Amino acid sequence: MLLKKTNIEERLHSLKVKQTNEEEILKAVQNILDNDDQKDADILDALSSRNTSSSNDFDFDLLETSKIYHIDQIREICIDYRLRFLDSKYFKGELPYDAISKIKALEKNHDTALNGFKIIAPSKMFKLENADDPLLFAPIGNGYYYLIHKWGNDLSPFRKLLMWPYKSFGNLIITTILVSLLATGLFPEGVFSNEPNATQAGMIFFFIFKSIAAIVIYYGFAAGKNFNTAIWDSKYFNA
Repeated sequence: MLLKKTNIEERLHSLKVKQTNEEEILKAVQNILDNDDQKDADILDALSSRNTSSSNDFDFDLLETSKIYHIDQIREICIDYRLRFLDSKYFKGELPYDAISKIKALEKNHDTALNGFKIIAPSKMFKLENADDPLLFAPIGNGYYYLIHKWGNDLSPFRKLLMWPYKSFGNLIITTILVSLLATGLFPEGVFSNEPNATQAGMIFFFIFKSIAAIVIYYGFAAGKNFNTAIWDSKYFNA
């Protein structure tokens, strides 16, 4: 006579039925889910609240050094790529659940409630007041921040180059001069004289430079633009 093989799932279910009932199990699971939902709500509230903390009670032995950044490093990156580093409450994009999960894991491992969250992102991703890849940080203290989560798409490899003219006033002047020189070189010869010379080229360059500079100044004032060094940590749209 062949013995019936043991079905572990059936044995496990049988043992569960003996020791508990389904109502108790559902109640226990519901309590776990309710506590988890409340934790999510607390984290979302902290992310959308006013930043009142410049540090968190981290256990330094558990921190990954590769994710610790100083404010000077953050500032340099923001200026190079024309990004902003602002409180998470200004962020208008959707926070992925992965970010919430990582915050919950950090709070559990470090036995603390995190706050003071900040995000690096392009200006268009913030709700800015008038006057393509976010990074979520929590402050450690003394100007250091811990990278919690990065999401979205990477920036264009040309963004740093495209944003270089906006880095400072000097960069803008150099860019205007270079564009004027290029336009002067492309200007057709013989328009003003049958014998082009240095004086004529200089006059053409000066005229083109003034025209481009006027356009740049008008656009800057009309759009309320400012240089990267001035806006990287500003919550104002036209700062």
